[in-house]
Amino acid sequence: MPLTSARLTYRAPTPADLARLYDIYSDPQTQQFNPSGPMTEEAQAQALLARWTDHWNIHGYGWWAIARKDAPHHIIGFGGIAFHDYLGEQRMNLGYRFAVEAWGKGFATETGETALRHAFVTLGLNEVFGFVRPTNLASARVLEKIGMQRCGELDDVPGQPPSLLFKATAASLKAL
Repeated sequence: MPLTSARLTYRAPTPADLARLYDIYSDPQTQQFNPSGPMTEEAQAQALLARWTDHWNIHGYGWWAIARKDAPHHIIGFGGIAFHDYLGEQRMNLGYRFAVEAWGKGFATETGETALRHAFVTLGLNEVFGFVRPTNLASARVLEKIGMQRCGELDDVPGQPPSLLFKATAASLKAL
C-alpha cells in the first residue's frame, strides 16, 4: 500500500517506472550538480532500478516512485531513504530527484519530511544522513528546512570540493 503525504503518494518503484526514471535521470537540468552527469543509456537506469529493487527486497523499504495525489500515474520524481556507501561506511541516506516540472513546489521538502518520519517513526532508525554538492544551495536549504543539521563534509569527488554532510536524528523529528 502506498504511503502518502499532504500532496504526494510514495510507492516502491517497479519495472514500469523505467522509462520515467531514465527521462528524469538523463535530463541535464536534473543532473546539474551530479559530478557523473546525466545518464546516457537506458541500461544505466535499468541498473539503478535493479539496485533499488534489491534494496526493497532485502530491507522492505527504499527509494520511492513519487507522484502527486491528483495524478497518481504520472511519476514526478524518485526519493526516500536507503543505505548508501559513504566512502566505505554504509549509512542511511536521504535523497531525492525530481523532474524539472516539479521544481519550486515544495515537493522535495514534503518528501524529505515524509522520509524522516518514515525512518524514525515507522522503521525505528536512529539517524539519517544526506549530502549535497556545495553549489547545490536549493537542496542544502531543503535539508536544513526539514531539520537536518550540517555535520561535516564528505570528500567524495576527487579533484572537487567536498560535499556538505547533513544529519538528522530521531530526537530532531520533534522539530518537524
